[in-house]
Amino acid sequence: MRKLFSIVFSAILLLIVSAQGTWAQKVKVYQVVRRSMAWAMLCLAVCMLGVGVSAGAQKATIVTFDAPGAGTDPGQGTTPNGIDAQGAVVGWYMDAGNVNHGFLRTPDGRFTTIDVPGAGTGAGQGTVAFAINQAGAITGTYFDASCLYHGFLRAPDGTITTVDAPGAGTVGGYCSTGLFWTLMKGTAAQNINAAGTITGIYTDPSGVGHVFLRAPHGTFTTFDAPGAGTGDVQGTWTTTFYGLNPEGAISGWYVDASGAFHGYLRAPKGTVTTFNARGAGRGNFQGTVAMALNPERAVTGFYLDGSNVFHGFLRAPDGKLTTFDVSGGGTGYFQGTYPASNNPAGEITGNYTDTNDVNHGFLRAPDGRFTTFDVPGAGTGAYQGTIPYGNNPAGATVGAYVDANGVSHGFLRIPSPPPCRSGERMQPWEKCDDHQEHQR
Repeated sequence: MRKLFSIVFSAILLLIVSAQGTWAQKVKVYQVVRRSMAWAMLCLAVCMLGVGVSAGAQKATIVTFDAPGAGTDPGQGTTPNGIDAQGAVVGWYMDAGNVNHGFLRTPDGRFTTIDVPGAGTGAGQGTVAFAINQAGAITGTYFDASCLYHGFLRAPDGTITTVDAPGAGTVGGYCSTGLFWTLMKGTAAQNINAAGTITGIYTDPSGVGHVFLRAPHGTFTTFDAPGAGTGDVQGTWTTTFYGLNPEGAISGWYVDASGAFHGYLRAPKGTVTTFNARGAGRGNFQGTVAMALNPERAVTGFYLDGSNVFHGFLRAPDGKLTTFDVSGGGTGYFQGTYPASNNPAGEITGNYTDTNDVNHGFLRAPDGRFTTFDVPGAGTGAYQGTIPYGNNPAGATVGAYVDANGVSHGFLRIPSPPPCRSGERMQPWEKCDDHQEHQR
């Protein structure tokens, strides 16, 4: 998702498609396009310049993991995409043959591999799991042997249903979990809420993007944001896991006819509100990208300014928009701050890229305080490091870290439980650190 401006984007795109680019270049593009779609998180480094550390940050526990069967060569490994309220994680891993497989990691650490029947078995093909709801239903995408994208729904009992949006193209293209929306041909099922509503994106035969909603009974609704362009790679888009809230509101971005990006929020009844972050660039592949929204319809994301530097933003439910930068973020091309998601408490997680293009995780508290962190074992070279993908209601953060060899690994950052108060009613996902309270 992080958008590159014209010439640079085109050059790197050619490198990816031709498989001639270096691993470092591929990782950079991967990050830039999916919010990139990169990975990671944790260690705890305190931001300077008067920015405080959020409560409990120093007691956080970091768990790292690799899906069974994940490859160990550069560009391979484990990529967690999201975490639910109970701590279940979904994502995918790339094996030694460069084939993708979805996975579910339960809160107690058990793995289930997800391979959709019909998924291709060649390099770059396979299955990718994007989201999970409270009932355990999982959505994602699989690439068939022609690299045509199809969405899928995996029921809690393991039954799999293919999801192809009406109007989606039927000719395959290039399989990529990195340059996802720019190369996809077909349908991607990216989000599912507690009601069973699925949202995602599809490209028509001309390569234009559109967003769909699939009701629990299977009926499709499609929409386009006002002002969306109608050329290849233009149109309307949404992100994975965190782009749909419990009531059915959707956030995302659209690409206009000039190639600039703009954020949008679609209300459950269909009203679409567009917005731009203050300072967002207006050039090709510059602008505003909405990455996630919480139950209150607060939207977070990033924008690329006129100098091609990334900055974070938070759009409040009343429309007030606040921009922010993590201290230590670089100010060079495609460096800066990249928020990924915001939970019901208003905590934002994401990553920032420093002046050496190394990634670091961050948490932004509702009062604006930052906590930064690096996962032990994360590489310190360009395009390596820690990249959070999302946070759940309990404040647990999931993501991936890229090691010094360019291999991706999953991580889970678990915050220290807050003190318990006698008689306090806790939410199902909440815990407290008082021994007596735990025994009740």
